[in-house]
Parts: sequence; C-alpha cells; structure tokens
Amino acid sequence: MDVQLNSPVPVHSFDEWRAAARALLERQVAPEAVRWLTASDVPAVPAAPLLAAPDVRISRTLMHMLQTAACCRTPNRWAFLYRVLWRWQHGERAVLAPQDADGARLRAMVAAVQRELDAMLVGIRFRERRPDAGAPRFVAWCEPGHEVLPQLARHFAARMRRVTWMIATPEASVMWDGATLHSTGALLRGPFPAETGGWLGVFSPARLDAELIDPSAAPPASPDAPATLLACRRCALWQNATQPVPGAGPARARIMLVGEQPGDQEDLAGQPFVGPAGKLLGSALAQAGLERRAIYLTNAVKHFKWEARGKRRMHKTPAQREIEACAYWLERELALVQPRVVVALGNTALKALSGNPRAALKQMLGTPVQHQGRWIVAVYHPAYVLRVPGDEARARAFAVLADGLREAKRLAS
Repeated sequence: MDVQLNSPVPVHSFDEWRAAARALLERQVAPEAVRWLTASDVPAVPAAPLLAAPDVRISRTLMHMLQTAACCRTPNRWAFLYRVLWRWQHGERAVLAPQDADGARLRAMVAAVQRELDAMLVGIRFRERRPDAGAPRFVAWCEPGHEVLPQLARHFAARMRRVTWMIATPEASVMWDGATLHSTGALLRGPFPAETGGWLGVFSPARLDAELIDPSAAPPASPDAPATLLACRRCALWQNATQPVPGAGPARARIMLVGEQPGDQEDLAGQPFVGPAGKLLGSALAQAGLERRAIYLTNAVKHFKWEARGKRRMHKTPAQREIEACAYWLERELALVQPRVVVALGNTALKALSGNPRAALKQMLGTPVQHQGRWIVAVYHPAYVLRVPGDEARARAFAVLADGLREAKRLAS
C-alpha cells in the first residue's frame, strides 16, 4: 500500500494500526493528512503490503498506553493515537503529561479500558455445559463496553490451563481448547441459548480457580474439615472475591502483622499489602528499623469483601461471623509461624487475635498484652492512617503505627 496525502488507511486491529503508523512516520505524513477507516467503514480483508519502515523507537510506557487505549471505543481513536505517536516522534514528550490535552485524553482512555477489564475479570460468570465431545466445558457471555476480549482471553487461558471454555460477546467470541486460543465472530445472540437442559451451573472466576486450577482442592466435607485455602467455603465471601489471599513471609518470623482483609489490589494480585496501605506500611516498618522481608504479613479474613459503586469495588468491613469463619486459617498460620509478637493492624485484627468480639482498639493502643504465650501489640491499620483527615492528625496516627512496630521489635528481640 503506497501511502499518499489524504489516503484512506483501513484499520481493523492495533497491529494493523501500528504497521500503518510506522509506514506513515517513515514518509513523514502528518496526522491531518491521513483518513483512518475502521471496521465499520471497510470489510476485513488481508492488508496490502506496507512500505518498509524502520522500527519506531518509543518507550514501554507509551507502547502500553497506546495498546491499551486502542481498546477504547471512542470516535476517531486511530487518528488520535497517530497524533500522539507523531508528537512523541517529533520530541513532544509533554504529550503524555496529564496537563496536556492529548495526554489527558490518552490517560482517560487507558483508565476507562482498565476499569472495564477489572470489572469483567470480577463480574464474568461461566456456565458449565454437560459433557459434549468437542464443545467447551464452560461458556460465558459478556457485553464489555470496550474491546477487552483479548485481555480476558489471555487471563483465563493462563488461569484455567487445560480446562476448555468459550467467552462470547455480541461482536466476537474466543475459545480455549486447553492449549490454543481461537478467535471467531459472534457465535451467540444472547447471554445463553434458550435451552437449559445442557447446562449444569454458574461459576464465578474464584470458584473456577478453586475447583479447576487445583483439582485436588475439593470443597471441605464439613465447615470444620481441613482443606486448602483455595477451596475454602467457610463463609460466603469466596463467591465474589477473585481469589483468597494467603499470608506471606518467613516460615519462622519473630513478628507477624495481621490486617483486616485483602483490598482491591491484593485481591487481584493474590498477595497481602501490595496497595497504597501496603506502601505506607513499608514506610512505617522502615521508621521502626524493621525489614519487610523479615516480617510475616497476613489478614484476619482471607477474601476481599466489597460492594459495587459504579464500576469500582469499595471495601466493606467483615462481619463477626466472617471473622470467626476465617479464624481457622489464622490459627493455622500462628501455629506454623510461631511468632513471638503479633501486631494487630486495626480493630478487626484485634478481635480475631484476642477472640473477643468486644475488643476495643483505642483501649489497647500502646499497651502490649500477652495472649496464649505471645505478645499482642495493637496499632492503627495503615489504611486508616491514609483516611485520617488533616495533616497533623494523619501524622499522629502514623506515629502510633510506627511506635507500635518499634515496640514489637523490642519485644521480639
């Protein structure tokens, strides 16, 4: 395809856009001289060979932002992305700044796609089919606002391994045969076929993880039977969580830190204290002269409890019955790690560690107590410190956290 001024450039995917953009940059074709055509303008046909073009050197950050923003269903996206790339190649690094009009729009597109992907990863539900040779075992229907099907497909292919599935949308479908991803056009016209005889049940991603990724982790026969954390059904929180978040740290740490529950980022990552509260906790540990790698970090409740506000998942405090249901796992961690000192980060952790649902955090701040052969030090949760209004009040709350960690270090020595 020879690119000329005002030439129409057909694009059906990010890869096609990238190839065309490279050819346009090689010929120094300005953004205003190009008319981009989308899938609604022209049928999908094999693209004609482009002029050879050298590699376009851009930062990883820009490449990630362009690729993500390309999934955003917004008018003239290909023309906009080429304008961003053109400005970057001509030395305008401010094009990524939030103060720049194009930079602000690019960031908004990236954020919109990421929110959509997060919502899909949490909200998608698979329905199990009865055995049928050649058919996928699980089928899900979703109607994403942006083009996140490829990301969804890669995510579930990695997590569900050899289990076959299909995700269908109004525009396209993707199937996993246990080894390879296959993309096709739309195969369903609605959430599920009208007939119901071929379906067994509906599964959340967390339940699929527990029952399929780890086939040996069957649900416990009774609420008191030992089982892997991945298969825990002791309360209902597992149904809406992405995954349980186990503790992390040395097997024989002298100090254990117990928080309330995983947050949004911890739920997605499967690791404790990786979000904003975790960063503040790291600062407090540093002030107390403690190394994070020497501390065992966990939570009283292992699944993220949340409520939806728009497309955001907002933290919701665990109920006492949920704290009690998860006590089994916390007791196992205490028995395995055998810490000399346990730091209760907040009121929920204090209730779980003391076994007293009426335990009051404010009454125990700065007053270590011995319980079942170990010290308990009560401090504010780092998430609370982040929420305290006013700089002075926030500094005082942070000081309580850091001082409590110093006391834990002293007691553990």
